[in-house]
Amino acid sequence: MELTAVPIDKPDELNVIIGQSHFIKTVEDLHEALVGTSPHLKFGLAFCEASGPRLVRYSGNDDDLADLATKNATAVGAGHSFIVFLRDGYPVNVLNAIRNVPEVCGIFCATANPVEVLIAETPLGRGIIGVIDGAPPLGIETPDDRTARKQLLRTIGYKL
Repeated sequence: MELTAVPIDKPDELNVIIGQSHFIKTVEDLHEALVGTSPHLKFGLAFCEASGPRLVRYSGNDDDLADLATKNATAVGAGHSFIVFLRDGYPVNVLNAIRNVPEVCGIFCATANPVEVLIAETPLGRGIIGVIDGAPPLGIETPDDRTARKQLLRTIGYKL
């Protein structure tokens, strides 16, 4: 078995969601789920088909994001994995919709951080064994840090 870290190529301002599903229908169902979350959300998604023609299937309402998803899904190359890039929306707004897609087995990450996908490769194929999401902590929050965190959540509208 060979282990590889595949960096996800993305601009800093984009959010990415990486997961695993089990059926070619994933592409259309994820598209419908994302469209239904917000009229302003821009997204692109790609899915690595694991049998049959084994193509990278893709969709989205933003061609640049769909191209970016396709490029990254091709680099990851793990069967039944999917990748979604978001603009004008956040993972917190779409994760429940994605989780409720019947084909979705799990989600590895949802982040704006730099990400590396850890791949295991055997003679059968490639699989995601995990992700590296951002950098390790530099310390423990202080009371001032806690106050700033709470204020940020209220400023951006996620808490009252």
